[in-house]
Amino acid sequence: MDSLLLIIGFACMITGVFGSFLPVLPGPGISWIGLALLYFTSAVPANYWILGITFLITVVILVLDYIIPAKGAKKFGGSSYGIWGTNIGLIVGIIAPIPFGFIIGPFVGAFVGELIHDSKDHNRALKAATGSFIGFLASSFMKFVLCMMYLGLYVWIVWQNKSELF
Repeated sequence: MDSLLLIIGFACMITGVFGSFLPVLPGPGISWIGLALLYFTSAVPANYWILGITFLITVVILVLDYIIPAKGAKKFGGSSYGIWGTNIGLIVGIIAPIPFGFIIGPFVGAFVGELIHDSKDHNRALKAATGSFIGFLASSFMKFVLCMMYLGLYVWIVWQNKSELF
């Protein structure tokens, strides 16, 4: 059973890292679940301080994930159309076989979304798309760093308890 929890926990960690860039997956939440699964093994003693602190950090980051792109778009004069366009553009950019689609997609999506909102003001749409894109990058980077820290913590805990786990 410990091996299964270890494998599922590691899979959650990797999924969380990818989820830090995909808007459909809550990367930090999935990574935290992987960390929690590690503590469900009989070989690793439960540490409620680590689980509690990492859970609190995860909740704060998940809340900020919704606030940062919106603030970036609003600061640059954007609307909710630009934010939706950013998310749709990201998904299309990941699926489309173009190089760096996950970077180009959110910007183009935000630009198109702002043009749908107001088709006459191209400069405002470009400025809002830039703000939405910067907010998306900041939020994704923040989630990526957190997921990598959780992955490092996971590996460190496994390393510390390797004699009991393997």
